[in-house]
Amino acid sequence: MLFKISSAALFGIEAYPVEVEVDISLGFPNFVTVGLPDAAVRESKERVRAALKNCGYDLESRRVTINLAPADRKKEGSAFDLPIALGFLAYMEVVPAAGLRENLFAGELALDGRLKPIRGALPIALMAKDRGFRGLVLPKTNAKEAGLVRGLDVYGLSDIVQVVQLLRSPGEIAPSRFEPAELAEPSPNPADFEEVKGQQHIKRALEVAAAGAHNVLLVGPPGAGKTMLARRLPSILPEMSYEERIEVTRVYSAAGFLTGSGMIGARPFRAPHHTVTDAGMVGGGLVPRPGEVSLAHYGILFLDELPEFKRKVLEDLRQPVEDGRITVSRFGYSVSFPAAFMLVAAMNPCADVRRGLGSKREDCTDSEKARYYAKISGPLLDRIDIQVEVPEVPFRDIVSKKPGESSAAIRARVTRARDRQTARFEGRRIHANAQMKPREVRQLCPIPAEAESLLEMAVTKLGFSARAYDRVLKVARTIADLDGSDGIGTTHVSEAIQYRMMDRLR
Repeated sequence: MLFKISSAALFGIEAYPVEVEVDISLGFPNFVTVGLPDAAVRESKERVRAALKNCGYDLESRRVTINLAPADRKKEGSAFDLPIALGFLAYMEVVPAAGLRENLFAGELALDGRLKPIRGALPIALMAKDRGFRGLVLPKTNAKEAGLVRGLDVYGLSDIVQVVQLLRSPGEIAPSRFEPAELAEPSPNPADFEEVKGQQHIKRALEVAAAGAHNVLLVGPPGAGKTMLARRLPSILPEMSYEERIEVTRVYSAAGFLTGSGMIGARPFRAPHHTVTDAGMVGGGLVPRPGEVSLAHYGILFLDELPEFKRKVLEDLRQPVEDGRITVSRFGYSVSFPAAFMLVAAMNPCADVRRGLGSKREDCTDSEKARYYAKISGPLLDRIDIQVEVPEVPFRDIVSKKPGESSAAIRARVTRARDRQTARFEGRRIHANAQMKPREVRQLCPIPAEAESLLEMAVTKLGFSARAYDRVLKVARTIADLDGSDGIGTTHVSEAIQYRMMDRLR
């Protein structure tokens, strides 16, 4: 006898429908799963049998064939436990077979029949609504993220017994309902810029970066505060919109980082170790999963000790930094992930961390700096809009009792600048100055003759590339936005040129 149950699988951050066909017949006892299952899917037969037995549903030995359609796409994970178990229960006439096609089912079974969380509940819920399913049945732990989708009945249940009750008596169990405040994950309290001693020039550079979503490179000796400053950058970024929160939550749901949580509330801050692999950084795998660049979507990707990362890993960043997306191509598949992040990197002036202290005699020589900087390719450096040197903190600043400017005050200025950009880019698929393409730069960043002379000198004497020229104009446009100016002035261009230290040193 054949039973068909609707379920879903993930491909990247998208879900697609999977029809779980359970055929149970007389014959030599056997249990076969087909449809390109991975090891976790094949092992579901043991979990399902034990869970049903421990809940009082003992199935006699039969010939069982499970087909996961479409059969030409790889399936992974344990989310098919629940639909497979429902096929057995329909065969035993414990649940009516008619209700198995109206709803979509996904969930892992513990051996005692409890429903354990799965990854990708939000993409699955979005797909279920688009495909016209009446409801989605999944573990209670995943109910909050699936509850973000309006117009779909989400049933977050604790165990297989409750699923049986839902199918036999549909009116007895109501869909899960959450207040908006319950769905929003509480935002952590980030560290504040008022705790930073001195470094006014660097704080100004980070304010400009936040206002225009520009990439940043901080170069300075150990103990100068590079990491501390970078970790405070999220505190001055504007709040995410509802659409941005949903998109970020979707990525984290597909990655399996949302167990028990609702919607992501704060901008992501990802700081992978320099030993990260290519797949860990950009995503991939036998069944593709998002990497660090996608987990930093609409947030910050912080790379501490930038030259210590593998050269290929850094080169892989060039596409997402430029396009805001990463396309992973492997044998048999190609998938795109969102990756609109701010790249913030930090590094020492040279390989010897005991040197490079500007006030010390043993400062890094130009040749030592050149060798160390050579670990980072020119094309990647060109894509970093703001490159500043972080000096040592003077003693008078270390012992000063006067607090610095608060993150709230800086954030207010950043938000006003972003609002100006939103109005300027209305009708375009651009949200910040850093995302402008050459055409927008030519249209929206006109400069006076005096500023053009400055840029000519930068190109001819400092060796700015054509890409660096455009980056300077974008940063100058952001500085003008912070000043509330409709046009770009000479002072704005001059400040933007100062933020290209690596071009002056190469």
